[in-house]
Amino acid sequence: MNWFWNWGGECFGYRDGDSLFTYFGREAGRFDGEEIYGSNGRYLGEVVSDNRLITSLSKRSWVRGSFAPRRGGSYARYANYVGYVMRLGFERVRSSWRPMFVALGRLPNRNEG
Repeated sequence: MNWFWNWGGECFGYRDGDSLFTYFGREAGRFDGEEIYGSNGRYLGEVVSDNRLITSLSKRSWVRGSFAPRRGGSYARYANYVGYVMRLGFERVRSSWRPMFVALGRLPNRNEG
């Protein structure tokens, strides 16, 4: 199991197979190489520097096949790290769960994160 943090250094969750799960067990997306796509098929972000998630502004219109999200294991969240300086043409995930669910068209309730 590999853990990931957003570009700002917040712990996001983990990879299990080709799926990216939030630390509380919700499948946020699926990997296509280093890129991540949501259940509606829309591009959500990608992995940079081995364990950081970031969104390329030029790829926001990219789409792949959709899927039905599933539940994974819920785990204690890892500690946050110091964030990186933002790259030109990218934006960071602002919290550990909200941007992924905004891209998916829904927000989890308060009990989900």
